[in-house]
Amino acid sequence: MHPKTTRRSLLLGGAGLAATATLAAPAARAQGRRVVVSSKLDTEGALLGEMIAQVLEARGLGVDRKLQLGPTRIVRGALLAGEIDIYPEYTGNGAFFFNIESDPAWRDPAAAAARVRALDAGKNKVVWLEPASANNTWAIAIRRDTAPRGEALASLEDLSRLLKGPLRSSFKLAASAEFVESPAALPAFQSTYGFKLEPANLLVLAGGDTAVTMRAAAEKLNGVNAAMVYGTDGAIAALDLLVLADPKGAQMVYQPAPCVRDEIARANPQLGEWLNPVFASLSLTALQTLNSRIVVEGQNPRDVAKAHLRSLGIGG
Repeated sequence: MHPKTTRRSLLLGGAGLAATATLAAPAARAQGRRVVVSSKLDTEGALLGEMIAQVLEARGLGVDRKLQLGPTRIVRGALLAGEIDIYPEYTGNGAFFFNIESDPAWRDPAAAAARVRALDAGKNKVVWLEPASANNTWAIAIRRDTAPRGEALASLEDLSRLLKGPLRSSFKLAASAEFVESPAALPAFQSTYGFKLEPANLLVLAGGDTAVTMRAAAEKLNGVNAAMVYGTDGAIAALDLLVLADPKGAQMVYQPAPCVRDEIARANPQLGEWLNPVFASLSLTALQTLNSRIVVEGQNPRDVAKAHLRSLGIGG
């Protein structure tokens, strides 16, 4: 259900989809004034897709929803084929769309947004609007009582410093085997910030469910006080965990932004004026909180989106 599973692991196989989705393109074009808004399967995708749809409706556009359409390869293919018109995508996925994962731009928010915007506009006539500041990437979250008394622990730089001293024996991270072993995950954090977690500092779980790792930290199971998370996980705020900042860019940046077909963007030149302020309101903590209302409190994504837009003075 989480965007991470629909971003990296399911990107493969998109090329074959384009030909299939093309069959539906004439129907989409025939709708004329109506804009087809879509999203990926996960909770956050449904929330952001609803925000886009409701903003367009508030501005008088006709909207057809195809929310939670499928994983990345399905939704991306549908956009390129003209079956859908707009959906929320993550800037870092440009690394995989264009097979340039080694480009350092993907680890800098502004550079990643500029890179994918230029690549997609030139090759696919896809327009990227302004992304949210929230970054939905691999991260490490801690209990707020993890820091030794009088010590700051808000970033991975702080963690590295404290692991050389007072946290060496008390720090314990719950994480999946993939997170611990994949060069792109924990090893990337360790090499970038100069620390090394020993087996005693780890609780390695077979699965990759961040709900389990966060619960372990929140409840201090087996001495765990830190968890592998994705930056905007809904339960982070509910469990009062703190995501450690990654100022050196150990991870690729995954900021959500509306992606729209150029034809629709040209027909509706005010899309940026309408949607950019909405995505600008989505800080990391704001998106965590909104996600938590869905995954923890059980609210409907449409209602959560509507309430947030009302707080911004949009909608009735």
